[in-house]
Amino acid sequence: MTAALMALAAGLLLLVLVLLWHWRSSHAEQAEILRAREEHLTVALWGSGEQFWDFDLDRRELHLLCSDEGGRSDGSALAVTSRRSQLPLVHPQDRLHLRRRLRAHLRGHEPLFTSEHRVDLHGDGSWIWMRVRGRTVDRDPGGRPRRLAGTARDTTASRHADAERRIASEVLRSMSEAVAVLDRDLHFVAVNPAFSQITGYSDVEALGRPFAILDSERYDGQPGALRDELAHRPHWQGNVWMARRDGEEILCHVKHNGIQDSSGESSFHVVVLSDITEQKRAEQELRYLANYDALTSLPNRTLLSERLARAIVRARREGGYVAVLFLDLDRFKHVNDSLGHAVGDRVLRAAAERVQNAVGPQHTVARLGGDEFTVVLEGLVRPEEAEEAARRVLDAFAAPLVYGEHSEITVSPSIGISLFPDHAQVPTELLKHADTAMYQAKSAGRRTWQVYSAHMDESTRRRATLAGLLRRVLERDELALVYQPRYSLHEDRVIGAEALLRWRNPEFGVVPPDQFIPLAEDTGLILEIGEWVLRQACLTLRQWHAAGLHGLRMSVNVSAIQLLRGDLAATLQRILADTGVDARCLELELTESAIMDNISHSASVLDACRRLGVGVAVDDFGTGYSSLAYLKRLPLTTLKIDQEFVGDLGHDPDDEAITSTVIAMGHSLALTVVAEGVETAEQLQFLREHGCDEIQGHYIAAAMDARACLAFLHQPGLLPA
Repeated sequence: MTAALMALAAGLLLLVLVLLWHWRSSHAEQAEILRAREEHLTVALWGSGEQFWDFDLDRRELHLLCSDEGGRSDGSALAVTSRRSQLPLVHPQDRLHLRRRLRAHLRGHEPLFTSEHRVDLHGDGSWIWMRVRGRTVDRDPGGRPRRLAGTARDTTASRHADAERRIASEVLRSMSEAVAVLDRDLHFVAVNPAFSQITGYSDVEALGRPFAILDSERYDGQPGALRDELAHRPHWQGNVWMARRDGEEILCHVKHNGIQDSSGESSFHVVVLSDITEQKRAEQELRYLANYDALTSLPNRTLLSERLARAIVRARREGGYVAVLFLDLDRFKHVNDSLGHAVGDRVLRAAAERVQNAVGPQHTVARLGGDEFTVVLEGLVRPEEAEEAARRVLDAFAAPLVYGEHSEITVSPSIGISLFPDHAQVPTELLKHADTAMYQAKSAGRRTWQVYSAHMDESTRRRATLAGLLRRVLERDELALVYQPRYSLHEDRVIGAEALLRWRNPEFGVVPPDQFIPLAEDTGLILEIGEWVLRQACLTLRQWHAAGLHGLRMSVNVSAIQLLRGDLAATLQRILADTGVDARCLELELTESAIMDNISHSASVLDACRRLGVGVAVDDFGTGYSSLAYLKRLPLTTLKIDQEFVGDLGHDPDDEAITSTVIAMGHSLALTVVAEGVETAEQLQFLREHGCDEIQGHYIAAAMDARACLAFLHQPGLLPA
């Protein structure tokens, strides 16, 4: 019995020991499983960067489970910690969004609770973005949610990266420059919208294709030279011609940067293209405008100075001469004033072409402004070659310039010439001396040339001084009129007089009319002076009529400027009304050249004067155009034969033939013919025999002041026996 009990007890003990061993073995296995699970969870948490959270809705308690990096007693580098935490502060702008997302899940509208919002975990105002995901894990018997669990992740860095990517993408999309990314083989990987606008290739057409699709035949290097630059140089920039998809060639500024891999080789290439075609064209236009005249396409003053300086340097080195021809179109202001600036511009372009053709393409023709042109003649062996060129230029203007379908105008230049090294050594002096010589050419009668000489500077200074003094002649009462009688061969009596202008200056004495009248025309003072002359002549005529010389006529010279720029008819009407002189007793004298500057305008102005009753005479007839065509078109009453032909009557058969012809022609047109410069009885006899109507000259009387002329007119028997 005892043995049986002892055996039973031993058996029970053995069973307990077996059960205990089995329990401890199972417990160790469970612990190992739990440890492995904890290790897996720790690695998962650490690797994912996520936090696990558990929120008790009733107690409003938040439990966080997260991995911590740091050492542990067992040497493990990772650990999982669990802690209670207060609900973090949500950014005011995100609270409404968070409530809506949470309410939608709790009410069963959304299977998952998801939200991304800003929180302040530490209460120090440092806001970070958290992306939260979770779901309901426990409900009460009534089905109301009691616990939520899920994960949370800090997305601040990724959101910043996304923002930077969006900004970079938007920058690329809004850039006006074309941006292309190329792979190692220089095939397109990515392009921005500007690339399509500039090159014409859409992104679909470009991607995968080689950069060579942009090659242009105008590229200075070999077709593959640019690609070699991109492939072998990590950084490069330059201007390159490229071809658009439609074949148009454009000039691009190219910037290239290679993106290198770990081995130091470029795995990608970023190429930025800027279309600078219009910019370069604008730069070229600006350079053109800076150096060329826009109207005539000739070099301007800047380019002229540069070329003249280079010509002088070559002449110093190689010998020879450089000539400067300074041209000014005679009376060009009349063209602008009467025909308008549009016609004036056409005349300037035609004049520029004629000058260039006359001197040849190897020489520089420049326009300095207005109607002034300058020619630089290089490589001259003899100084006389400059005068030969001037002669060719004058010959080029012999034919009228055509400015309309049936309209012509005759323009002539006055030319001044200066030479290197004879007259100056530097460009500015050469130009100044040529300008001085040009004014001497104008003073010599226009349509000619003059070569500079030292004495011209004195003449130029005198001219400038006179021009200044001329502005105050009326104010200082320095002008006066003298009168030369006109004698009728048919009536054998004096029938009138011609008023002649004189200037007496305290400094220069009597200034000849051929010096100051061109100055007055050039400065525009002739309008004011001319009106004064008309008024004074009419006042004198009124005095003569009051003295009993009824029917006596007065002729007054009129400038081309008055004819073209002034309101001559209105001025005459006003003066006649003020002085009370009969218009039939007044006659206007104009030279042929003044009338022919603009025949159409001249005809209309003279018609208006004739309607007032004023006579119109052509002075110096025979020295200009002497055209029957314009005689028929103009409302003329008188022809005056120039004294150049009268002076040799009785000695020169040619002058006799011309004079007799002019008399016959004038009579055929019902015009009164007057011979000027009669000084001998022989001349008088010839004119009387050939039917000349009137004479004027020293044989009758010299010009005299109004008082002396009145006394002369009262004398009987004026002609010498």
